[in-house]
Formats: sequence, structure tokens, C-alpha cells
Amino acid sequence: MPVDPRMTMQVQAILRVFLSDPAQRRYGLELCEATELPSGTVHPVLARLERIGWLDGHWEEPGAHADAGRPRRRYYTITPDGAEKSRDAIARTYASRHRSAPEWLHRPGPAGGAS
Repeated sequence: MPVDPRMTMQVQAILRVFLSDPAQRRYGLELCEATELPSGTVHPVLARLERIGWLDGHWEEPGAHADAGRPRRRYYTITPDGAEKSRDAIARTYASRHRSAPEWLHRPGPAGGAS
């Protein structure tokens, strides 16, 4: 049975990006830029979150990267279960520090699509 990840500041930063628009697919470099974290931090977190089922990952079609002249991207989306569990885990982290959870944490993302 998968275990929830430690809610480090890095994990929380990555999850916040996914929770800002749960329907949006994201790739590693985009997350590095959004969180200002290095690739060596972001990619292992993505792998752990995918392994425990909080993220779904898939490689883009082979021709897409060749036409764009860049390496092939692995895209990730947060799962509905992952969104719920990450909101709960972040809220518990805030509660353990005796702080109120931020407002954005209580707002569910759009169901089944982008806003």
C-alpha cells in the first residue's frame, strides 16, 4: 500500500502548481520554472508522486518533440484522488504548525476540465 510522501516544502510547491489548475498537464521543466526548484529535486518528486498514484504520467507522442527540436517530454496530471489527498496532507502540515490553511487549499478545482 502506497505511503503518503513527506510534505517537504519542495513537495508542497510542486503540488501547489498542480492544484492551481488540476486539469492542466505539466512537464518537468515547466514545474522547475514555476517552483524555482532544480530538475534534480523536481523529477524525483514527480516519480514518487506518480508511484503512489497522486499523478498520472505519460510520454508525449514521439513526433511532437522532433518537430519542435527538443527532447521528448513526460507530462503529468494530478489524479482526482491525488488532488484530494494532497489538499488533506498540506492542510495537516499547516495544522501541525498551528497555522490556518491558505484559502486556495479549500477551493476544489474544476471538475473534469480547465476553468
